[in-house]
Amino acid sequence: MYGTPLKTNRSLGRFILFTLITFGIYSLVYFYCIGRDLNTINSRYDGKKSMNFVLLTLVAPFTLGIASLVWMHRISDRIGWALAHRSINYQFNSNTFWLWAILGSLIFVGPFVYIHKLSIAMNYICQDYNTRGYQ
Repeated sequence: MYGTPLKTNRSLGRFILFTLITFGIYSLVYFYCIGRDLNTINSRYDGKKSMNFVLLTLVAPFTLGIASLVWMHRISDRIGWALAHRSINYQFNSNTFWLWAILGSLIFVGPFVYIHKLSIAMNYICQDYNTRGYQ
């Protein structure tokens, strides 16, 4: 293990509850932490660094939300790469984002399914990182 253990208790229920209680602020913190943790885990291997989510929230209105879509697409692909790199048998990538978060919003529950899948994927990656460190 390297440094402080990464958070492994993300869940859809917690996301919904805390987002409602904090009037949406928790969702910003949640995605900021996702990006930070991915940078901690992946940057050594994939040579990439995710844009800070706080900066993204400032830029997104000027791009009519397109920057947010690009950020979520890239984050989802980096999570998929980390799962494959660490040999974790869980399916998650940018297709998950486009199918559940975007297309799934037509049936209302899609974005919730996406957050659930995102939470599980990050829990797996962070748990593996906490156990094996950089691999």
